[in-house]
Amino acid sequence: MDWINAVILGFVEGLTEFIPVSSTGHILLLGHFLGFESPGNTFQVLIQLGAILAIVSVYFAKLWTLLITLPSDPATRRVVAAIVLAVLPAAAVGVALHDYIKTVLFETPALVCATLILGGIALLFLDQMKLEPHYTDAQQIPLTAALVIGVFQMLALVPGVSRSGSTIAGALLMKCDKRAATEFSFFLAMPTMAGAFAYDLYKNIDQLNADDAGIIAVGFVAAFVAGFIVVRYVLDYISRHGFGLFAWWRIIVGTAGLIGLATLR
Repeated sequence: MDWINAVILGFVEGLTEFIPVSSTGHILLLGHFLGFESPGNTFQVLIQLGAILAIVSVYFAKLWTLLITLPSDPATRRVVAAIVLAVLPAAAVGVALHDYIKTVLFETPALVCATLILGGIALLFLDQMKLEPHYTDAQQIPLTAALVIGVFQMLALVPGVSRSGSTIAGALLMKCDKRAATEFSFFLAMPTMAGAFAYDLYKNIDQLNADDAGIIAVGFVAAFVAGFIVVRYVLDYISRHGFGLFAWWRIIVGTAGLIGLATLR
């Protein structure tokens, strides 16, 4: 059953990582109800590598362009600087509070349910706000706005908040349109998730064994396939339809989770 659960959890990770519904919240709740256990919740973090590679594969051409023009193009250097600034706040706080996040917050399903619901309400509110966008291109977001978006990303250290949801919300409030906000969230996902993966592997490598590696690999492949599909289509969907579907999904999942937790007591 662990192998089947790994496929399910990996698929859910890929489906939810890049939309504002909290992939961590979903797989923590799903793992709780499936009875799936991972030392230090390492599985839940390490399968994110599949989602990371999915977004890298979709954005490879843009990433390659940034790489080869970085030494000579001031605009490219500004884009990279904006991404670095936006990553730093969550990286610093995440390292400082890593043990607390993994041993307390990740082990509190009721908190995950509550943050899913509250985040859904916040998304509904944001979707109805009449914000006048000033930035329609993710690569034109100024450094000050990028730093504010990075501060919003810190909220996602609480499971259930959603990394993509918090960064998109911050970008919208910084006068980005929905497409630019979502694409900038994609750019932030790569270094943020890669850093979380590397740090969690470093902290927990002594708890892993050969069986864990196989289960993680299965989850990784499932996350890659699902993540690749989502990244290809989610930008167009959000541009046309907004965040209402994701907001109501969060509220439904969070409410169902609270009911399930109360029933199983």
